[in-house]
Amino acid sequence: MTGDRWPKGAKNPAGNTSSGAGIVSRPRFCRQAGNRSRVTAEENFRRYYGLFRPGENWPNPCPAPGKSAILSSNNWKKWDHPLRKRHHQIKVDSLSRFLLYILGRRPDEFGIAPDPDGFVTFKELLQAIHEEDGWRYVRQSHINEVLLGKDRPLFQVEEKRIRVVEKKWHLDLDTPATSLPPVLYTGIRKKAHPVVMEKGIHPGAGRHAVLSPDKRMAMRIGKRRDHQPVLIEIMSGAAQKCGIRFYAFGDLFLCPDIPPEMISGPPVPKENQERRDAEGKKDRAQPRQTEFSPGSFSLDMSRDPDRYRRLKGKKRKGWKEEARKVRKRKR
Repeated sequence: MTGDRWPKGAKNPAGNTSSGAGIVSRPRFCRQAGNRSRVTAEENFRRYYGLFRPGENWPNPCPAPGKSAILSSNNWKKWDHPLRKRHHQIKVDSLSRFLLYILGRRPDEFGIAPDPDGFVTFKELLQAIHEEDGWRYVRQSHINEVLLGKDRPLFQVEEKRIRVVEKKWHLDLDTPATSLPPVLYTGIRKKAHPVVMEKGIHPGAGRHAVLSPDKRMAMRIGKRRDHQPVLIEIMSGAAQKCGIRFYAFGDLFLCPDIPPEMISGPPVPKENQERRDAEGKKDRAQPRQTEFSPGSFSLDMSRDPDRYRRLKGKKRKGWKEEARKVRKRKR
C-alpha cells in the first residue's frame, strides 16, 4: 500500500512544495503528533468504518515530520486484519437484525406476504432487501453467513424458503376484513394486462393477490415481476358488497379471486390486442391431434432392432469393428 501525496501547492512538514501528481485525498492532520504530517493508513481505515477511538495507542505510530506515511503491503495485512474482521462481523450482525425485523415483525412494510406458515422465498426476500438503500449488496451468500453464525437458532430454512422462529405478526385467512378502503391497487405484468382486464385476477389454489392502498407500494411489488408494471385499481368496496373476501395483513390486503368487473385500469394497447388476436387465430388454425382408432398403433423408433442402418451423417463409434465381424462370419 502506498501513502497519499500532498495537493498541488501545499507544503509538507519538510517545507517542500508538491507538484500535485497522484493526489488521492485532501490533506488530513495526525491526531497524535499534532502536525501537518500525513495520518497513518490504519487511522484512515478506522475513521472510514467508524472504529476510531481517541487516545488509543496505534500499532503503527504517525510518521515524524518530514517523513512519508508509506507502509508496505505486509504491514497492512498484519495489523489491518483484526479491524476488517471486526467490521465484517458488524455487517453480519446488522443484516441479522434486519432479517429479523423483515421476517418477524413487519413483512407488510416491505410488501411481503408470507404463507400461513410464515415462510418467504429467498428470491422475494432478496428483492425486498435490494429495494432498501444501503442493502443492495446483500446476496444469498450473505444470508447464508448469517445462518451459519450465532443467530442460526433464530431462523428456520426449508428448501428455498426461510422464516423466523418467533414472529410478532399474525395472518388470519379465516376472518375477512370488515373495514376496507374504497380502492386498492396492485401492479401486474405488462404481458398479462389484456388477460387481467378480460378475465380478472386468479392467483390459483392456496395463493392470494397482494393489494395495497398505496400506489407506491403497489408499484414496488409489481416491479418484482416486471420492470414496467401496469397499475390497476380494485373496487374493493363494491367487491366486498358482492361477496368477495379480503383479508387484512398489516398495511396490505390479500384476495384469492378478483373478477374483471371489479378491475379498473388503463386500456389495453392496440398492438398488444392485435398480437393476442393473431396468436389466437394461429392456435385455432392448427389441426387437432386425432385419437387412435381401435386396432391402430404408433411406431416407436427406439424398438427398431436395426435402427443404425438408416442413420445419416457421422457414423457411430465402433461401426467398422462390427462390419468386420459380419464379413468374417460370412467366410
